[in-house]
Amino acid sequence: MNVGVMRLVVLGAICVVLTGCSAVASPGLDGESGRMNMQEAASRADLMLDDTFAAIKPEVVWTHGVTTAGSCDLSRRRTVMTEISEQRRGALLGLIDRFWRKSGYEITAVNNSEEFPAVYAKSVDGFGISLSIGGKGQAFFEVATPCVEGSAVAEPTTKPNGPDYRGGPIPRPNVRSDFWSAESSGQPSPSAP
Repeated sequence: MNVGVMRLVVLGAICVVLTGCSAVASPGLDGESGRMNMQEAASRADLMLDDTFAAIKPEVVWTHGVTTAGSCDLSRRRTVMTEISEQRRGALLGLIDRFWRKSGYEITAVNNSEEFPAVYAKSVDGFGISLSIGGKGQAFFEVATPCVEGSAVAEPTTKPNGPDYRGGPIPRPNVRSDFWSAESSGQPSPSAP
């Protein structure tokens, strides 16, 4: 094969590869910056958690949980330090379920266990969000991102409204609330904003 023809074939192949790569990039949050990276996804997860906690009235005390990252996704977590009594778990789950539906999330599953109830949802952009109740009435929130571009991920910037247990073990719930820890259902249930 002629050297000139060989160069044209190689240049053509390079153009096809480069054009093909740029055509598969997904739009990011602003539609122009390319595919969302892990830090952008973490920020989106933090915003989802911020909005969810702002909807909880009366307020609960919470701390950050561990951020975990996979090969192309990550999870942000928050642990509630306010004890949620058995009598109030349904109220919290109902409030969160209504708020997530109002926010455009699809409820994907509900665990109606009396001891360890949970609700799971998904946003239109593929982020999973959940609330589960564990031992001693401790509530756990988690947002799991879809697969995104790899990048460094900073710690959350939102300050917890109680002690920050990052870097150490998180204790069982240790904050009492007149409403959330009440062992009678005499007061009305909160409603989502």
